[in-house]
Amino acid sequence: MSLRRIALKDFVIVQSLDIELSNGFTALTGETGAGKSILIDAVQIALGQRADASVIRHGGERCDIALELDSNASVDAWLGDNGFDCNDGEPILLRRQIDAQGRSRAWINASPATMTQLRAVGDALVDIHGQHAWQTLSRAAAQRELLDAYAGIDTADIANAWQQWSDSVQALDEARARQARVAQDSERLEWQINELAKLAPGADEWPTLNEDHTRLSHAQALIDAAQLAGNALDDDSPSAAQLLNTAITALSKQAHIEPRFTPIVDVLNQAQALVDDATHSLHTYARHTDLDPQRLSELDERVALWLSHARRLRCLPEDLPALVQAWQAELDQLNATSDLEAMQQTVAKHLATLTKLCKAASTKRQQAAKPLSKEITQAMQTLGMQGGVFEVALTALDQPHSHGSDQVEFLVAGHPGVPARALGKVASGGELSRIALAIAVCTSRVGTAPTLIFDEVDSGIGGQVAQTVGALMQRLGQDRQVLTVTHLAQVAASATAQLVVSKARTSDTTISQLSLASGDARVIEIARMLGGDTSSTTSLAHAREMLQTAAQPQ
Repeated sequence: MSLRRIALKDFVIVQSLDIELSNGFTALTGETGAGKSILIDAVQIALGQRADASVIRHGGERCDIALELDSNASVDAWLGDNGFDCNDGEPILLRRQIDAQGRSRAWINASPATMTQLRAVGDALVDIHGQHAWQTLSRAAAQRELLDAYAGIDTADIANAWQQWSDSVQALDEARARQARVAQDSERLEWQINELAKLAPGADEWPTLNEDHTRLSHAQALIDAAQLAGNALDDDSPSAAQLLNTAITALSKQAHIEPRFTPIVDVLNQAQALVDDATHSLHTYARHTDLDPQRLSELDERVALWLSHARRLRCLPEDLPALVQAWQAELDQLNATSDLEAMQQTVAKHLATLTKLCKAASTKRQQAAKPLSKEITQAMQTLGMQGGVFEVALTALDQPHSHGSDQVEFLVAGHPGVPARALGKVASGGELSRIALAIAVCTSRVGTAPTLIFDEVDSGIGGQVAQTVGALMQRLGQDRQVLTVTHLAQVAASATAQLVVSKARTSDTTISQLSLASGDARVIEIARMLGGDTSSTTSLAHAREMLQTAAQPQ
């Protein structure tokens, strides 16, 4: 057993529901529109399916869905690895809440969880087959995954090997493309580097060059300023030195009377010493500074060359040295060509590994294709498709993919003498439903989920076929927990337990209710499903007989 209990609050038209489920095969029945599939929808949402505020019952503030499920060793290990509380042998509680703004919250064993984590637990414990299962099975990927599950194939290693091979092929292609561009790019870079080689810009040359050029360009003005300043400090009359000397003499004569003059005299003496130093420096600068027109001409030429290259390359002069270094580094990288031979060996190595894995998977697929085809074909005979044939066709792909090197396609011939066609091209909706049911029943035996849910996959069938479907579900229920939404009395009668969904009207709304049908209540429900008068003795006798027949060992 896996799914023990389902609790709903304010979900669609369900005001409040808390139902315990049993082992074996349980049928969920009720009149059309009563809300049979609502319970399945709730389970799917609790297991991480997308949902919005539309699932909240009219008048409710939020909906709440909770599932209690039996765990197993692998799920307990997953819970522990992902930080969730788990106790060996204790059930798992999944809860999902959606508010009026469409915000969703989820918990696993009272700890916050993501939708991905809900789905991880749900995929391990519950397998849901919807009424439109054939639509999914018409996709090539779904067909391949189903065959792989039947064959026990895990394509994770193939996907990893394919990614490594694909990455190495891409790296090799890029290296070859780079080599094709190396000659052209190298020629361009060499020309650019040679152009700047005429300048040979030093790393720190420009600031010094610019400073020297500016100073020499204004040499006469600088000499004049030095001479003028030196004269003002010493040679003119009165000069700054003379004035300082006059002040020092005057204050020194009175310092014996006014002691506060003494520190002032000291400061003035220091100032006089500084003036003398400055005067000496200015006179030295004026005597030794040369206009040097030849040097100025050389600097003019050098500065002009820097500025010319900077304008041509649309950069600042001080950026030229770094630009040359960048070009040289790029040229060195281009010249250091990739080792294509080593890269080719890497590609071959990864391809060999991938090919080996693909070949092993192909062998398993071929070994599983025939028994799966035979098993589904046999199931079709019992589902009103006598003479029909199901075939799993394998075609080798031109190159390996992340799932292997096979194209898997399900082919179906609904009647004798009719050529097999792709599953998605089978015309009859009833045939599609029955084929999907046959596939679901046959492949569910190899699944690991302990709970199977079928949502009206018996749509479009009836009579003896429906009785056969019920027997199939009953046999499945001997090994696993099976929950089926059905409108067929023959299927419902085969169940070990039957839940009946009904509508009830209140003063302002309609709500859905669910109850366990047993004894006379179940007889009446089966009679209703048969389309008979539930008060008729004949209808009730027919329903009772159907229940008794279904209860006999098959």
